[in-house]
Amino acid sequence: MKEVIAVVRMNKMNRTKEALTREGINAFFAHEVQGRGKGLVDESLLQGAEQGIPEAISLLGEHGKLYPKRMVTVVVPDSQVRKVVRVLMEVNSTGSRGDGKIFVLPLSDAARIRTGETGEAAIA
Repeated sequence: MKEVIAVVRMNKMNRTKEALTREGINAFFAHEVQGRGKGLVDESLLQGAEQGIPEAISLLGEHGKLYPKRMVTVVVPDSQVRKVVRVLMEVNSTGSRGDGKIFVLPLSDAARIRTGETGEAAIA
């Protein structure tokens, strides 16, 4: 089993839900999150702002803010990981910075509380 986590643009969430459902991936979580990519901020400005240097704080301005995103989490058998990643890439790619990231993590186990099923049976 794998956990696929995608951080995507807010305005892509409805299309993401529809595309996952069309591919038979009906169970997933979505959370409102905030963040920014590493390419959007000069590291020296961040360090200066963390040290409380007013010039760095003022220069950081809009480039230092956190942007609203959605985090989608899907738990699937190993055999479905490529399909989930493909769908997420197709729906969320605009070719511009800020399209998001996808992370795939190993998942050692799962348990369905209602039935006590474990492993892949718990997510089927």
